[in-house]
Amino acid sequence: MANDSKTFKILIASDIHLGYMESDPIRGNDSVVSFEEILSIARAREVDFILHGGDLFHENKPSRVTLHHCFALLRKYCMGDKPVHFEYLSDQSADFKHCKFPSVNYEDPNLNVSIPMFSIHGNHDDPTGPGNLCSLDLLHTNGLVNYFGKATSLDKIQISPILLQKGDTKIALYGLGSIRDERLHRMFLKKDVKMLRPKEDQENWFNIFVLHQNRAKHSATSHIPEQFLEDFLDLVIWGHEHECRLNVSAEKVEWNPIQQLYVCQPGSSIATSLSEGEMVPKHVGLLEVNGKEFRMQSIPLKSVRQLFMEDVVLSKYVKPGEPNAQKKCEAFCVEKVEALLARAEEEHTGSSKQPRQPLIRLRVDYTSFEPFSSQRFGQNFVERVANPKTMIQFHRQKMDRGSDFKHDAKTLAQIKNIAVDSARVEDMVAKLVTSEGCQLKLLSEKGMSEAVKEYVDKEEKEAITELVKYQLKKTQVHLQSRNTNEDQIDDEVVRFKEARKQKAGEEDEEVKAAMKEAQIKRMSQSQNGGVGGGLFDDEDDSDDSMTAPKTPKSAQGRGRGRGSRGGRGSRGGRGRGRGGNEDAEKSASSSRGRGTGRNKGTVADFLGTRQRSSTNRTGVSEEDSIVLDDSEDEDVSGSRTSGHQRSKARPRRPNFSDDDSPEETIKSRKRRR
Repeated sequence: MANDSKTFKILIASDIHLGYMESDPIRGNDSVVSFEEILSIARAREVDFILHGGDLFHENKPSRVTLHHCFALLRKYCMGDKPVHFEYLSDQSADFKHCKFPSVNYEDPNLNVSIPMFSIHGNHDDPTGPGNLCSLDLLHTNGLVNYFGKATSLDKIQISPILLQKGDTKIALYGLGSIRDERLHRMFLKKDVKMLRPKEDQENWFNIFVLHQNRAKHSATSHIPEQFLEDFLDLVIWGHEHECRLNVSAEKVEWNPIQQLYVCQPGSSIATSLSEGEMVPKHVGLLEVNGKEFRMQSIPLKSVRQLFMEDVVLSKYVKPGEPNAQKKCEAFCVEKVEALLARAEEEHTGSSKQPRQPLIRLRVDYTSFEPFSSQRFGQNFVERVANPKTMIQFHRQKMDRGSDFKHDAKTLAQIKNIAVDSARVEDMVAKLVTSEGCQLKLLSEKGMSEAVKEYVDKEEKEAITELVKYQLKKTQVHLQSRNTNEDQIDDEVVRFKEARKQKAGEEDEEVKAAMKEAQIKRMSQSQNGGVGGGLFDDEDDSDDSMTAPKTPKSAQGRGRGRGSRGGRGSRGGRGRGRGGNEDAEKSASSSRGRGTGRNKGTVADFLGTRQRSSTNRTGVSEEDSIVLDDSEDEDVSGSRTSGHQRSKARPRRPNFSDDDSPEETIKSRKRRR
């Protein structure tokens, strides 16, 4: 670019996967080496900032070794005395409201940042657990990374851009961290995803959107079509897809003629699977933006471990049934591996940081042959290949055997259906709570299974608590509406539970509502700095929270079970307290343990509801540096005007300088609206 004083230089990277296979003695350091190369490129090219598209870490809870490597490299390459030459215009407290320190790191007087890094989270390092935190929250708190794009609502998403300016060039940077594709797909269809725009000079902003979702169509809803994106966007940085597509065209980006925007898919910097997409050479992008014009360059990574794959059909080279056919097949595969090793030596970049041991995968079709031992085969290349145990992948051609057995009843009778061991958490819970002696009378089996699954898979620690509260409250309301007698409560509870099971979709709605309450409670706790409480926590501030009635001090007896000191309803008592009165007996009846007689205080539990007022939470300050436009263009009927109705022409080539090649520079294909 001709004028550096008004040209943004941005390094584009994604899916670094720090910590991938860190316990492997050969491949354990690959992700760290490639990350260091990316940071060194950023320093050598003197970029203004680094933009990362998610999955900085491979694990949701990185090890201390991985975190230490990351902290050390970011401090080494991103800290320094070099000044930052662009301005931050938007409200930092709104852009980073999900962080403990809601400010950009290079403007912090306690930090000395030379190359800021902006990143969203991916599906590997997404927020979870108490406080809804992720590893990027740690980096932001330490002042090493600017973490943006975190959605704090599961109903509606409103994306506010980060506004940056360098000279006359203005960038509006939108970000959205990874969300389950099916959920986000549904939200786009319902128009629940909204992007705010600056009210001033809307046509002069260069709009960049960073997301981390499936781009390839795996199923009808497990991807995000490009047609869902706003048409005012100029460039989309697409993370999550590991195939590098920076060299698919001369422009290094892909043009979408329907939405009239460019898509950049930088791919990953490390191969996390032995697939064809990972075979494409790894690159990072160097984006230069001047006004509404931009140019993308691809920079190859020279420290990435090589990957080679080849398909082999043994029947083309060895005749089935001939003597020593298996040994001949194995010898042929050895020749193939030797050829790939020779190719790896020829294509080596020469960098001292690029490993000499490549990844090799032979996909062997062994139809009409007996497979040889892949473990024994790999022993021949232990010192020469990075993955000797997984080099060989056997498979057979799919054959239609229906015609062979159609009239052979004897053969069909001998075929046995073998059950696949695919036990899931929710299935085991459902089996347990429906077994004899453990049946649930109040809670639904499906609800408990889903709640336990949320607790185990996603560490949603309030899932079981909120489900119990929700179904308990629903049962209480039902009993109050029917004025149930005390001796009929047990039968009515069971009858009400069975009635709910018969209604289609009611159990699913209960589970969804309970999980939503659990997520809201977790978010509110993270905002208030609190941690999740118990099942009957009097300090719970969520809406419509249910609590067990407290036992009066005069009625606090020493129950025989654990935790029977009163205060929260004698949680572990097995029978009556020694010194308690009638109120203590009622409180003890709500315990989890099984009493020695019929529970006489059940009515007190069901009818002892206390309403809670929801905590009044204040929003973010409205004093933004630049006012964002959250209004939508509407026609006479009130519907939102489609972006396709506004004509936009493909742009001319820009004139940055005589030195720049016109084929390398792109002007945003937008017309003023």
